Amino acid sequence: MTDAPLRRSATFTVLTTGYVGSTGPGVAATVSYVTDADRHVIFDPGMVADRDDILRPLAELGLTPDDITDVVLSHHHPDNTVNAGLFPRARVHDHKVEYQGDQWTNRDAEGHELTPSLRLIRTPGHSPEDITLLAGTPTGVVAFAGDLWWHADGPADDPVAPDRDLLRTSRERVLATAALIVPGHGAPFTPTPTTPR
Repeated sequence: MTDAPLRRSATFTVLTTGYVGSTGPGVAATVSYVTDADRHVIFDPGMVADRDDILRPLAELGLTPDDITDVVLSHHHPDNTVNAGLFPRARVHDHKVEYQGDQWTNRDAEGHELTPSLRLIRTPGHSPEDITLLAGTPTGVVAFAGDLWWHADGPADDPVAPDRDLLRTSRERVLATAALIVPGHGAPFTPTPTTPR
């Protein structure tokens, strides 16, 4: 069985391209907007130099924070989550719960579909609670993979990963499905045989 979403109608825009360590002055998350059907999703609204780095490109798409229906958090590190509160009406998804307002619904992220083109899968490795959003688009499956990869070059050995073998297994799982990977702190990239496993 494939992890790929059943349909291919989602579209996406990278709102801000992140950086980390030697690739930038500090750390910033790659924050993405994904849409399908009536869902407007922000993936990993984390640290950025200025909140306008998220809100300005969103406004250029004709959207306000109140238009966002869902926020997906790849994991619970602050550099990937700190701006989740910008979207007060959104359902917030993590590895085991969907939160909204003062309510939560327990559900495993594994295989959870936001729409037939948007599927969550568990991809632990960088942290025990990592998840990936797989978006079926007209040009293929896009994996919003959080910090499974910080950028196209890896790092090959994630210094934060508590279990290197688990990280490798999750990377292989994503690589088996994705035509394009949006990493946690860099630009989208097309996987190649040299993509860190």
